[in-house]
Amino acid sequence: AVLLRKIVFEVFIHKVDGLAEDRKLELQREISRNVANELSERGLDEANVAFYLSSIYDHSVYENVSKVVQKLVPQLATLENLLDILITNCRMEKAFLFDVLSKIYIATDSQPVDEQWFELSSDMLDVVVDISCIYGQDEEESIAFDSGSASIISLSNGMVLYMKEVSKYLALVCLMRADNLQRQGLIEYNVDILRHSLKDVLTVSVPTPRVSTSAPSEGAGSI
Repeated sequence: AVLLRKIVFEVFIHKVDGLAEDRKLELQREISRNVANELSERGLDEANVAFYLSSIYDHSVYENVSKVVQKLVPQLATLENLLDILITNCRMEKAFLFDVLSKIYIATDSQPVDEQWFELSSDMLDVVVDISCIYGQDEEESIAFDSGSASIISLSNGMVLYMKEVSKYLALVCLMRADNLQRQGLIEYNVDILRHSLKDVLTVSVPTPRVSTSAPSEGAGSI
């Protein structure tokens, strides 16, 4: 039972793009209820099951996989706190930390995730990487993304999307009001601090093997 509580079952209810919102929620409740009844009959009431509605025709798959992956990131609370500090100091509305290769975000700030904001941020990353692959990729590089990768896109609603590389495979994508971009020097400074903090947080230390300096005792053999 203790082991069962530690296992999380992630259920993706796929191909819901053609359904109305009310029908989607009804379907999710129905499947959730049936699974709960089935587990109860088998004596597995303590099973930890999460349900997600997804489709390949929008960003729901990426958003839901992001939520699953975040459960596997032991430093998630620290990353969220770092992003909270960033958006407070730079007067940003939202910040995502994206994995460039998979287009999923491994962390975001503590503000609720707006689906439209996530879609805009994900699309921006797609555009930057695609253009970089055409104009900025060397033959030896596996991905056209480096310390010089950055972009700013102005939206028609007075908001600005800001993207900056923060590590070899991570990109910071933020949403802010256009007026706050006038303090770009302060933003660059805080993003640089974030970059160094991420390096410290995400660096995995490998223990150094202990080497004995004492001389072998008499009669000791070697293999």
